Amino acid sequence: MKIKIFLFLLTFSQIFSQNDFSPLTVSKELKEKANSVVRYQNIEVTIKSQKSYRIRKRKIITVLNEYGLKNIDAREYYSSSESVNGIEAIIYDLIGKEVKKIKRKDFKDQSVADGFSVLTDNRIIYLDYTPTQYPFTIEYISDVTSSNTAFIPSWYPIDDYYESVQKSVFKLDFIPELGFKYKELNFEGYDIKKTEESNSISYSVENLVAEKPEDYSPSFKEIVPNVIFGLENFSLEGVEGSAKSWGEFGKIWYKELVYDDSKISAETVEEINKITNNIKDPIEKAKVIYKYVQNKTRYVSIQLGIGGWKPMSAKDVDRLGYGDCKALSNYTRILLENVGVKSFYTVIYGDTNKRDLDKDFVSLQGNHAILTLPYNDKNYFLECTSQTNPFAFGGDFTDDRYALIIKEEGAFVLKTNQFKTLDSYQNTIGNYSITENGELNGGFESKSGGIQYDNKAFLGREKDKNKLYKHYKERYGWINGLKINSLEVNENQENIEFVEKLSISSSNYCTSAGNSLYFPVNAFNRSENIPKKYRNRKYDFELSRGFQDQDVVEVSLPVNYDIEYLPEELVIENKFGKYSFKLVKLENNKLKLIRILAIDSGSFSKEEYEEYRAFREQIAKHDNSKIVLTKK
Repeated sequence: MKIKIFLFLLTFSQIFSQNDFSPLTVSKELKEKANSVVRYQNIEVTIKSQKSYRIRKRKIITVLNEYGLKNIDAREYYSSSESVNGIEAIIYDLIGKEVKKIKRKDFKDQSVADGFSVLTDNRIIYLDYTPTQYPFTIEYISDVTSSNTAFIPSWYPIDDYYESVQKSVFKLDFIPELGFKYKELNFEGYDIKKTEESNSISYSVENLVAEKPEDYSPSFKEIVPNVIFGLENFSLEGVEGSAKSWGEFGKIWYKELVYDDSKISAETVEEINKITNNIKDPIEKAKVIYKYVQNKTRYVSIQLGIGGWKPMSAKDVDRLGYGDCKALSNYTRILLENVGVKSFYTVIYGDTNKRDLDKDFVSLQGNHAILTLPYNDKNYFLECTSQTNPFAFGGDFTDDRYALIIKEEGAFVLKTNQFKTLDSYQNTIGNYSITENGELNGGFESKSGGIQYDNKAFLGREKDKNKLYKHYKERYGWINGLKINSLEVNENQENIEFVEKLSISSSNYCTSAGNSLYFPVNAFNRSENIPKKYRNRKYDFELSRGFQDQDVVEVSLPVNYDIEYLPEELVIENKFGKYSFKLVKLENNKLKLIRILAIDSGSFSKEEYEEYRAFREQIAKHDNSKIVLTKK
């Protein structure tokens, strides 16, 4: 194997001299905004047969600071389906002199489910290197063979923000008879050179400067250039199949990877039938089974693909009480089937940044598994890895994206449920009084649903009262001298609603000047978010999830003061959402604040960004508008 690596390196021996390894030779343009610079990257993929492909990598990267360390990416996964034939790294100092050679035996090697070795034979070998100084250069070489040709590695010349690329080359040799296919994405604006022959395809790009992330940009992988590849005739976990259509592809996945293992212990079957015996409604049955799984099992975090594509035995999950996303989803499916409820294994990209499975390109995709339970023209999506989620609530990890449902008749692309603006609500009802000394005393109750519930649910599980109080003091940081007199939080999983009740006071909420008092009337729910200003924004932007806040707050003013100034009523409604702010005078020196802020999801051009920024700036300004009182 040493000979193979030597020949691979020899191919590129003329490309880099010692000086080229020196961080000092990196151009000023490539250093700007960069934590790391990819000096040269070469990836060669060779599809040897329907049952085998080989990938050889050589990456030379200059790390400018500690933040660039993560971009070295010197790791490989292996299992019974993947073999690491060779792996090594070389470290170079500031002048490009070799200072350390790291052989395979010096890499860390562990199970991808460290501490749960019985779960999977999948392992990771990775470099754990702590530099003595910055900048430095590292050369990483690896050679891997895989029998899973259903998954051909994609090409991403740019790995991350704050990383520039001097040169990146990708070449793939294929067998035309296997039905090779590819899809290029986000190439516009990049000078990418492409060479295509009868049995090979290659890409190269040079001098890509580092980019900073921009607020509200789509996810990184949705905006950078990349190419995805696939074969119509593939092999997966030792099984040959066809990817000419999702239907054909799904039949193999159904028969060979998921549904061939449906056995659990007789004791478990007896137990789940007993706890669901008197329940007729399928969804109510499913809720009981879902809770049963949450109480019985725990999640071992292994990403789909890295931990293989076939779930571990359902009997093992039943016996051991743990599993990854594949295993727990499949186990829950089998439990449901045993109580007469049909559900289907579903593959998805799980991430808080929405990422669709490419519905027009049939290939092995996704990094996560969930369950789909169809009933009465509605799909319930079950996140089986969570011990705390309400039934059929995946939150922002699996919402509003294309996924692949696996059935006996084939695979089908479907979209998960979207949280619309009104679904992600926060409704607040409260009151407070202002004393002659400028003190505030009051309280409120807020009820939150949808994504706003998702963002707060962890607070209901916080056992440390000090941490809980600290959270709310930081959240309402605009209230000077805030004192929380009482605090109650409650997570209602049946309604999927989070309830907060606070009683607060502040000894110096108001500002005094002569005979006047000044204070912001909106005490409980201010929008302080003003998007960052960009002189030349590069990317379009998106508001990935909508929400609505509605506040009704009664304000009692000190009796010995008159109102000198009230903030004006304001209503703004545009393509981004709606904001309304209104003060109503009541009897007995009282006011009622009625406020609504609704932000709608959507995708917008970069030219519209400044308009959105001005919208949020106007909201923040009005939310901080003050009442002026004058002593009688």
